[in-house]
Amino acid sequence: MTIQPQPGIMEIALYQGGQSSLAGHVAPLKLSSNESPFGPPPSAVSAMAEAATMAHRYPSTDHAALRTAIGEVHGLEAARIICGVGSDEILTLLCQAYAGPGDEVLYPEHGFGMYRICALAAGATPVVAPERERVVDVQALLDRVTDCTRLVFVANPANPTGTMLPLEAFEELAAALPEECLLVLDGAYAEFVAGYDGGARLVETRGNVVMTRTFSKVYGLGGVRVGFGYAPLPIVEVLTRIRQPFNLSNIALAGAEAAVRDVKWVEQALRVNAAERTRLTGSLRQLGIGCDESFANFVLARFADEAEADAADAHLKEVGIIVRAPKSYGLPHCLRITVGRPQDNDRVLAALGAFRGAK
Repeated sequence: MTIQPQPGIMEIALYQGGQSSLAGHVAPLKLSSNESPFGPPPSAVSAMAEAATMAHRYPSTDHAALRTAIGEVHGLEAARIICGVGSDEILTLLCQAYAGPGDEVLYPEHGFGMYRICALAAGATPVVAPERERVVDVQALLDRVTDCTRLVFVANPANPTGTMLPLEAFEELAAALPEECLLVLDGAYAEFVAGYDGGARLVETRGNVVMTRTFSKVYGLGGVRVGFGYAPLPIVEVLTRIRQPFNLSNIALAGAEAAVRDVKWVEQALRVNAAERTRLTGSLRQLGIGCDESFANFVLARFADEAEADAADAHLKEVGIIVRAPKSYGLPHCLRITVGRPQDNDRVLAALGAFRGAK
């Protein structure tokens, strides 16, 4: 064809979400997408149902009520918040605004797949820095910074590894970056770390740091698609210029506001996740399956090699359990397992115990 897309677009491999169905299983146990096993808070469901009666009305363009709620609950300045269709949209807007042909977007080797997609969609060049034993290596990132680097994406805690660095490491990284380069801290799993603000204070003390967060994980609103960014005011003003004015529906706005204000419900979900994550990790290690300490709502299980990981995955599928094989993230010998409810984790451990016993 003579009609061609912008450079970089045809290099994008379509994003593959976690598998959700299994042949021969009517209701498989889905632990492949790091979704909340508890669903959304009942308060959010009620708020969304009520908002649905106003579906004929256009939603707010400034998201003022949601930004206020986020600010009050998380101790953030509402004016520095920008809301998007999941945190993915914020990542996309950042690349659209600050990277293009001739520019580079840097991220760790096991980094979230959307980093590469967003870079290529903007015409920029993705650059990958190696990690050290599945942990982000700040020096390796700095070693790959060039005059062309415009964005550095790092998730903390990281996906799909579940590992994390102390905030001090990112203070050093932000201070060492060139003036024209932004550090983007992806905090999709920040809530799962007690006492961790996802990098919010760093945003408030530096002009080159952006934090992103999502409602898709602990808040159980993955199907509604809401996220937000926290950034210096000049960056928020830039992103707002290119954000679609009606990007979030009335239903999404109402559900997210109710969810973020339902602090007790969230605290209970986090308590269960922390206890079950510890149990799942310890039990997998007892089975001889390697696991790093996870700071998220999933565990990365390491097998001897890709063949053993494939066999374990096949066995889980046979008994109706879906997990994630993160081969596209450079981890072919691993399986990422979402932390489920206690009874869900019982099933996973029983299945993997049988798999190990059958070898």
